[in-house]
Amino acid sequence: MPYPKAAPDGTIGAMTDLTDLELLHELAGTAETEVDRHLRHAVDWHPHDYVPWSRGQDFAALGGRDFEESDSDLSPVARAALVMNLLTEDNLPSYHREIAENFSLDGAWGYWVHRWTAEEARHSIVLRDYLTVTRGVDPVELEDLRMTQMQHGFAPGMNSMLLSVSYVTFQELATRISHRNTAAVCDDPIAERMLGRVAADENLHMLFYRNILSAAIELAPEQALAAVYTVLTNFAMPGSALPHFRRDAVLMAKHGIYDLRQHRDAVVLPVLRTWKLFDRTDLGGEAARMRDLICSFADELDAKAIRFEESRDRALARDAARRERAVAGTAVR
Repeated sequence: MPYPKAAPDGTIGAMTDLTDLELLHELAGTAETEVDRHLRHAVDWHPHDYVPWSRGQDFAALGGRDFEESDSDLSPVARAALVMNLLTEDNLPSYHREIAENFSLDGAWGYWVHRWTAEEARHSIVLRDYLTVTRGVDPVELEDLRMTQMQHGFAPGMNSMLLSVSYVTFQELATRISHRNTAAVCDDPIAERMLGRVAADENLHMLFYRNILSAAIELAPEQALAAVYTVLTNFAMPGSALPHFRRDAVLMAKHGIYDLRQHRDAVVLPVLRTWKLFDRTDLGGEAARMRDLICSFADELDAKAIRFEESRDRALARDAARRERAVAGTAVR
């Protein structure tokens, strides 16, 4: 068996690299366990139950009227977040291709690839139906963005099993946080219920990948931790190639939907702590070096988050001052 052997000092880390096929074979039992766990906890739900159909009306092509800005009850930040979350979910064919190529379509791996894809499809269905029926955003602009997103595809360069599972571990948790925080700014109990349901799915997906990677760290610590470090230091959300992504991401960060602090404290650190990465004393050689680099990177994220928070506070203070001056000027007139 290709498990790492302990050195005389009790540390593990040095071993011959395993191929993707060897990793998939050795982790097949873990995949089966995780599929079984997922099926025990997953909730079957139907997108139509989360959409307020009575608020819908025909568009011009069917004798109604097309979207107008005044139709939307959503704030600019809620609209940006919902569109970003939907477009992230939209690129499902690319995601399916990525995990199918890096995992396998055999056994538990194949079952998971198809089950995960089917569950993720619900998310894009329910988000689009909600936004269209409530006229939350311009459906023409939304469709144009969908076409741009899907034609661009998604190829994050995670061309190995360990890189792929590392990426989705953190990305699924990041998406869960984004959905939860978006619900808080929508000012609509229906949207809050819908996004809570989607976020619960994302959490279950994250658990599958996180637990697979936990087993991989025990199996091939050098390779697994190198993959984690590569993903963390190059992490980008799937929608990063979209037009206006930076603008909308800044808006979302400014209003606390997803920012560097949340990325570090609610995504990166919880996963690393689950793996007990900060406390392990049994890693040696390259595995220990990669662990130290990951811990150093977490510290760097903290420093960057502090700088961002200070900048955000100054920007919010300037915005508040401008509003106060505008109100005062109106009162004088």
